Amino acid sequence: MKVALLTGGGDCPGLNPVIRAVVRTIHNAGGKSIGMLEGWRGAIEGNFTDLRVQDTDEIIARGGTILGSSRTNPYKDPDDPELADRLIKTFDELDVDALIAIGGDDTLGVASRLYSERKFPVVGVPKTIDNDLSCTDFTFGFDTSINIVMESVDRLRTTAESHRRVMVIETMGRHAGWIACFAGIATAADFILVPEVEVDIDEMCNILKARRAEGKSYGLIIASEGAKLPQSGMVTQDAEVDDFGHVKLGGIGDNLAEVIEERTGIETRAVTLGHLQRGGPPSAYDRVLGTRLGINAARLVLNRQYGRMVALRGMGIVDAPLSEAVGTLRTLDLEFMREAGEFFKYDADPNHTP
Repeated sequence: MKVALLTGGGDCPGLNPVIRAVVRTIHNAGGKSIGMLEGWRGAIEGNFTDLRVQDTDEIIARGGTILGSSRTNPYKDPDDPELADRLIKTFDELDVDALIAIGGDDTLGVASRLYSERKFPVVGVPKTIDNDLSCTDFTFGFDTSINIVMESVDRLRTTAESHRRVMVIETMGRHAGWIACFAGIATAADFILVPEVEVDIDEMCNILKARRAEGKSYGLIIASEGAKLPQSGMVTQDAEVDDFGHVKLGGIGDNLAEVIEERTGIETRAVTLGHLQRGGPPSAYDRVLGTRLGINAARLVLNRQYGRMVALRGMGIVDAPLSEAVGTLRTLDLEFMREAGEFFKYDADPNHTP
């Protein structure tokens, strides 16, 4: 069996462990693996590289993806199937038996459509630092991302304390608050802003002022890039969209810092962590999860169980139809915010004894 792999969308810690696991599993079964370069673009243009065990055995510690990635969408123009036709032709010319597509909602959405419309032999592996894919409890890359945010905030805490400032840290996550919520809990943030919960500016500022009055000399606010301020709505840096129609998010941290300083009188600074959250080597958890997903994706291919996606459910790896895994945003479970909310309460009467 000859199996192709591709990685699409944003890069993510844990992609290389998936590639390594697929190559090893296919090799153990007597098959061969090739990698399409730069996601669906490589599949359309026929750019690929051979993937051998000896070339991939040590990539488990590397961040990003050795295959490169892109946000190319073969179905960008719904009325023009030319790109999808070229993609199918590429795999026919390369004599590929099946494809393992590793990516988020967009990449897997293309994979699902290829299977449903053309019965193309494809299996999906879910990937995103945002942890917003349905049908899986967690995605690899998420654990590394929140650890990077945690380490960054721990460093910012010292400078915030030294200058008696409030620091607003803007995280990624798009329209789901998983990164902001988990990072906020892990760093003892004074307040967390996520897209799923309406932001109460008054409450946030009251908490900061109350804690300053109680003797805390600094403050930490974690804000998801997709959170909305009541007076301005979602903030975007520009109105351009990618091939999948996504607008670029960002800017809420700067706006929030201005509001906080104006309402509290406390000097406030904003830090946008940006692509730092995607970079660097994957955590141990993401290396193990990526490896397990890769092994099981390869097994689906070897068993010719196409049109499916591997997923984490509890501690086990299961599979689900691709059609069920895409198209529905998996937003933050608000139970986590309710638990975090225990630390956002303040007493309007500082002399009150419970």
